[in-house]
Amino acid sequence: MSHPVRSEFDIIFAGGGTTACVVAGRLAAWDPSLSILILEGGPHTLNQAAHVQPYQFPSHQARGSTTLTFNVGNPSPSLNGRAPVVPCAHCIGGGSSVNAMVYTRAPASDFDDWGADGWESENLIPLMKKFETYEVQPDRPTHGYSGPIKVSSGGCKLGASEEFIRVGTTYHKRRYVEDTNDLETCNTYSPWVKYIDGKTGRRSDAAHCYVYNQAHNANLQIWVGKHVKRVIFQDKRAVGVEFISDPVSFPDAGQSSSIVRASKLVVVSAGAFGSPAILERSGIGAEAILKRCNIKQLVDLPGVGENYRDHNGVWIPYFAADETITMDPLWRGKESVVQENLAQWKINGKSLIAQNGSDAKIKWRPDEEELKAMGPAFQPRWKEFFQDRPDKAVAVFALSEGYAGVLLSGVPLRNYLVACCYTLYPASSGSVHIKLDEKGQEGIDFNTGYLDDPSDIVPLNFGYKKMREIFRRMPSYRGEVPAGHPRFPEGSAVVCGERTGPVDLNAPDLIYTAEDDEAIDRYHRRRMQTTWHSLGTCAMKPRADQGVVDTRLNVYGVTNLKVADMSIAPKNVGTNTYSTALLIGEKAAMIIADELARDNKEPWVFPVYPNSNPGLGEGPVKVTVSPPYVSVAKADYEDDALSGVSLLSM
Repeated sequence: MSHPVRSEFDIIFAGGGTTACVVAGRLAAWDPSLSILILEGGPHTLNQAAHVQPYQFPSHQARGSTTLTFNVGNPSPSLNGRAPVVPCAHCIGGGSSVNAMVYTRAPASDFDDWGADGWESENLIPLMKKFETYEVQPDRPTHGYSGPIKVSSGGCKLGASEEFIRVGTTYHKRRYVEDTNDLETCNTYSPWVKYIDGKTGRRSDAAHCYVYNQAHNANLQIWVGKHVKRVIFQDKRAVGVEFISDPVSFPDAGQSSSIVRASKLVVVSAGAFGSPAILERSGIGAEAILKRCNIKQLVDLPGVGENYRDHNGVWIPYFAADETITMDPLWRGKESVVQENLAQWKINGKSLIAQNGSDAKIKWRPDEEELKAMGPAFQPRWKEFFQDRPDKAVAVFALSEGYAGVLLSGVPLRNYLVACCYTLYPASSGSVHIKLDEKGQEGIDFNTGYLDDPSDIVPLNFGYKKMREIFRRMPSYRGEVPAGHPRFPEGSAVVCGERTGPVDLNAPDLIYTAEDDEAIDRYHRRRMQTTWHSLGTCAMKPRADQGVVDTRLNVYGVTNLKVADMSIAPKNVGTNTYSTALLIGEKAAMIIADELARDNKEPWVFPVYPNSNPGLGEGPVKVTVSPPYVSVAKADYEDDALSGVSLLSM
């Protein structure tokens, strides 16, 4: 069913990612009379196999993907001249529709450290509980049990994770606990649960759980393939946005612009890359940046695009025993394996279809011996930031049971285990701004800041050694994949290669020479990459401290304009950022509803969704495209929409 084409809405969201879906969905459920528009450059994700089948998440990284934007950073001396590539989501639901679905939460103290009134952990914990249904354990005081986002152990558990935990608790001498996401526990081995619905085996994403399930509301509209150019102002009041057809989603479409108006509010929600770009194109930013792009300045706000943060990650492959069950056959698209698992998944939501390959982790802090082995370069950072904050982990060490990189790397088609290490609070920061090339075309001036601070590489270097020792002791270990490891000098005692089996649990550690250490350092500067956790570029800080938004998410210097996404985080968070994006969305929904209620004298209460999972209970929904907008309408379910898709073909 088509809805009337409108030229004006009450609220417009510039961007349709995780946070936008949460805010729009909550507001639409709270007051269905609100007319709300989501403008998104990427495609729909409704009931698409690549988005709802958890095992398919690596397909979005494939060459030619249109569900991600690949942002190319400037060459960096800290990366030996390499230009890093940082993807961000380009589809409805944003990162929640394409990420690896791993469930982690930041320590509560991270939010207290933000120093933002109303954003203290005591105010946010109720919201963390409100958006989740924690299916893993009952009666956990910091978890929620009635929210739209489902958290479970996935469709099955892979055996190598038990090996990882067993070696970790014996050789590495750390405790085991079931839940390290209670907002304070770290430095213990634990299962790694997932944003997967334990009953259906589907990805639990913001698009399906907040907006696609409101098919009955004609006032909530989603226009895909729309690239927001700028916010339209009357004086300094935001009154609408200008957009064009997205050049990736519709490469053959013309570039003529259209304007849609907002009577109450514009919310920029385009992420750490898109949100500062929209503000700068709207005349909000540093004078020098705008001047070089021939943009008239509306508001002098030099913090726009600054304070870029991320986590630093490496993924290091190992050979696994032939009998080890991994995700590799599915990720290679082996048809018989895919169909066998798909048949089971359709029956009860179980099997490897409902898996991401990551079942175990430790949020790691070094003990005294490890801290000493890390050397002097890390000591100032340890003492200044970590030493007196026992709830803050330095890095996550984890296991991936399968090598998604096999799709691109050309390594032999066999079973793999991958050591994952990513640091949670790098000291370095960067920036992202718009620029014009010599032809006058808009581009990106992106300095990642990766490894610029000398302390940032130290945990990665140490993590390589520690994780290698853990993997060497796992029964499934069959050696290192040389192409994915440091190039140690010829004759080195730590040279990598295939092995016949693990070493004894009590075997001595490998001994690295100074030349070996240099090889590890070079390796990380050559191979370290993003963890897809970009944030901070429209920071919620005082304006005098390069802030962009206040604690009510209002952009300084204008009215009726807010930013709501990971770009508002003023400091890093020790977690995969999906949980924080959901939290920001819930908080933003409360802020906006409170302001609307004051205008209308209507109380704000949390809406309860009768069916937060399209495809269950009342029946699924189907997107009907009717340019220039998309409406959501009830329809019969087409079973082949969730048929198996080979990763190699995507």
